[in-house]
Amino acid sequence: MFAEITSASRLIEIGIALSSEKDIDVLMEKILLEAMDLTNADGGTLYVNDDMGGLKFEIVRTVSLGIAQGGTTNTEVTLPPVKLLDAAGKPNLNNIVTFAANRGETVNIADVYRSEDFDFSGTRKFDDLTGFRSQSFLTVPMKNKAGDLIGVLQLLNCQDPDNQQVIAFSDEIQPLVEALASQAAVSLDNATLMKEMADLQQAFIELLASALDAKSPYTGGHCQRVPELAKMLTEAASEEKSGPFKEFTLNEDDRNELHLASWLHDCGKVVTPEFVVDKATKLETITDRIHEVRTRFEVIKRDARIRCLETILEGQDAAQQKAALEQELQAIDEDYYFIAETNIGGEFLDEDKILRVKEIGSRTWSRTLDNRAGISIAERKRFEKVPAQPLPVEEQLLVDRPDHLIEHPFVPFSAEPDNGYGFKVDVPEYRFNLGEIYNLSISRGTLTEEERFIINDHIVQTIVMLERLPLPRALKRVPEIAGGHHEKMDGTGYPRRLSSSQMSLPARVMAVADIFEALTAADRPYKERKTLSQCLRIMSFMAKDNHIDKDLYRLFLERGIHQEYADRFLLADQVDEIDIQEFLVA
Repeated sequence: MFAEITSASRLIEIGIALSSEKDIDVLMEKILLEAMDLTNADGGTLYVNDDMGGLKFEIVRTVSLGIAQGGTTNTEVTLPPVKLLDAAGKPNLNNIVTFAANRGETVNIADVYRSEDFDFSGTRKFDDLTGFRSQSFLTVPMKNKAGDLIGVLQLLNCQDPDNQQVIAFSDEIQPLVEALASQAAVSLDNATLMKEMADLQQAFIELLASALDAKSPYTGGHCQRVPELAKMLTEAASEEKSGPFKEFTLNEDDRNELHLASWLHDCGKVVTPEFVVDKATKLETITDRIHEVRTRFEVIKRDARIRCLETILEGQDAAQQKAALEQELQAIDEDYYFIAETNIGGEFLDEDKILRVKEIGSRTWSRTLDNRAGISIAERKRFEKVPAQPLPVEEQLLVDRPDHLIEHPFVPFSAEPDNGYGFKVDVPEYRFNLGEIYNLSISRGTLTEEERFIINDHIVQTIVMLERLPLPRALKRVPEIAGGHHEKMDGTGYPRRLSSSQMSLPARVMAVADIFEALTAADRPYKERKTLSQCLRIMSFMAKDNHIDKDLYRLFLERGIHQEYADRFLLADQVDEIDIQEFLVA
């Protein structure tokens, strides 16, 4: 009675241990070793259904021979899978393992050399090669709650605990092993399901991130490179034994949380128009409107030539008129090339240059065709804000029209006073302002206030999307970490204006990782690629201005993360000599 209670208690302990294990390799190893310990077996093999018509060797142990393969041993089992069906496609009942699997029955053999029920030629061949003596076998199928075959547990050579002689597996121990196999099947099935779900989750995340990268040819790889940077910097912080990060630690849940957040940090870009993300010039929308502007310049040049010819036909001095024409055409060309250069947005545009844009734009040309013919319904509605003028009509060379103002299709989350997410964002009056003078007057870069809002709004969308997911407890910080990469440590960032003390360390890491990847990227259409030293100089100023975490930036430099990343991802001409002291002092 006491032995039965002890065995039952041991079985319960084993079941608890198995149910708490998440690592499949460790779990399979535990299943076999616990079964061997429970039965005092010298060896054993755990087979797993490979879902391709075979039983795969996962763990192999023989204590007396020192054989340990599979599991945590880092030694691969090289034996081929055992086929469940024979050449005719019928259940293979000749092999003891496949018999147990196909029939769903436990097979207990006292001595294989006295058994004629199964083909043990392979076992005998192994014994001849090693000098080993295989004798007693206990082979138990492992099935889950649905009755599906998970694998087979096979134990070899039960040993008498008193004299270590090989004996048969007793009728009393067999039910315990069957109960253990049943527990093991459920645990293994659950662990496999969890791994499959985790693999599906990761595949879905990578699919979304890859789609976001593919959406823009100029940001390809961003969603894949930022996680690498975030991982390197966070791991470095967790390894610190002194200083500001000495209390920071990472467990597997923390790593998984950061991994998920860093891969999804830009998931909100799924709603961001490509022509805004990729806007390389000031007049670019879906196409670059500089071509339309150039056509108008061509029109006024032709008009100038026509006027010149008309005055000559009227009797004016031809040479004098041609000289005046050449001066006018040269002035028009100069104005056009100034506008063209301004469109690129490479240099700061001061007030004098903005004034010149307006002066050039005030020049008129004659339009003789209806600009409301052949347009979309949405554009026609915008044109209807003002009545049509009778043709021909004199129009400015560059113009800001009412139809250039495109309203928001819905109220943005961040525009609601009590949005529930803590967003503190100034929302522009219009979704887009396509005004030509308005766009050409952008003082720095190529984006208008409205377009910057749209680009920044991807973080708002990211947070909203992730907050709506039913994330498990271990992943609850994913929205905070993913949504923090545009916040600034001084509380002037986007979209919640959080200060450093209000952000977790992984969220602060994301800001550093996102900025460094963006600065070092060599494929952006709106900027020339920068060298490593140029990027670090910019980040030094950002650290000095308390826009990024100073301690993390120092760690980033001192641990050589900048160099490791550069060696892996930057072009050769970007990687120059770096003296980190220069940037640490800065």
